[in-house]
Amino acid sequence: MENKKIKIGLIGLGTVGSGVYKTLAGFDNVEISKIAVRNLNKPRNIENLDTSIITDNPYEVVNDPEISIVAELIGGIDPAFELIKTAIKNGKHIVTANKELLAKHGEELFNFAEKYNKVVLYEAAIAGGIPLIMPIKTILAGNKINKVEAILNGTTNYILTKMDVQGASYADVLKEAQELGYAEADPTGDVEGFDAAYKITTLATIAFRKRVKLENVYREGITKIRPQDMHAANDLGYKIKLIASANIDTEGRADVRVHPMLVSKKSTLAHIDYVTNAVSLEGHPVGSVTLSGPGAGEFPTASSVVGDILAIANELGTSDYILPMMRCQHNSEAIPLTIDETVNKYYISINAKNNKGVIGKIGTICANNGISLSSIVQRGVSDDNTADITVITELVLEKDMQKAIKEIEEDEFINKVNSLIRVQI
Repeated sequence: MENKKIKIGLIGLGTVGSGVYKTLAGFDNVEISKIAVRNLNKPRNIENLDTSIITDNPYEVVNDPEISIVAELIGGIDPAFELIKTAIKNGKHIVTANKELLAKHGEELFNFAEKYNKVVLYEAAIAGGIPLIMPIKTILAGNKINKVEAILNGTTNYILTKMDVQGASYADVLKEAQELGYAEADPTGDVEGFDAAYKITTLATIAFRKRVKLENVYREGITKIRPQDMHAANDLGYKIKLIASANIDTEGRADVRVHPMLVSKKSTLAHIDYVTNAVSLEGHPVGSVTLSGPGAGEFPTASSVVGDILAIANELGTSDYILPMMRCQHNSEAIPLTIDETVNKYYISINAKNNKGVIGKIGTICANNGISLSSIVQRGVSDDNTADITVITELVLEKDMQKAIKEIEEDEFINKVNSLIRVQI
């Protein structure tokens, strides 16, 4: 009886599922007994794959009475959510890498699992191979974390890094990233910030121990970033990154968002390049901690999934209530702070007619809206007698900044506000 292996069921045998299959083969206490796939005829990059355990009916996995742990690795809401709930009803613990499901239905899922006394672990759902959730819930449990800044999407980080290094346009680098397999044919989920928004929703919920709702997370992608912005940022001592951030104040108000940001070159996150991810946490008493590593890929993500599987497997039979520290313990919601209520510094790129007094006019509009300027620089005059003007503000309320931008755009000497990007504080 002591040598009996714990049976695992996989739903999905794509990139991550294949990595999980290969990695689990090295452990004696567990075995994969059934795998559900969408296409039985798809070739798999797995040596000695036992095809007899593969099915195209995922309910064969979640209804199998011998399986103790189900790993859901297909992503999305439908049919993943119903499959997970069915597995839980049938007495199985769950491991998932499904960031969208957690962000949209996390509260319902965890309550459902608790009702049936089952565990849902999801280390792979936020930062791929970076150990994050378990450290926050265990080693860092004695900390009051109040700030998170993170690079959580490898595709956008790759694109922004290449734009910075090559001086190339967003469109050109996106095409290259798609050809190399770093970006999907439809990159919307990555480049418009949806992927990072799902991840920071769950990460902020764990870090603050208060539930954060996805609909309260401000989201802005990288599609409007220009090579000129990259160049200007470098001159000013910054790099442009897509940052997922979360702050909670002493009143329990949470400011959670995803958007491009000018990050100081003195910051660790400024030097996280290409497909690498990183998460910086601030709290008391630890101060500041940054964890970085591969945020996606076959084996990095499999590392987190397998770690969760083994964490559950090693606890089975030891208690009637396993892994209490890893369970959801949120009984209150964070008070959302809307983007209009936030205070930020801003980088603004303005194209204006080369007339006397234009810089003064911009300064006056800002002053009338309570905005102090840290710097304002004219970057030469073009052949069409227009000039690009770069502005960096001091701290200002978002709604005041937006009002000023509208007034600047309406001025007769202004051609266009090219960019408005928030600056790391």
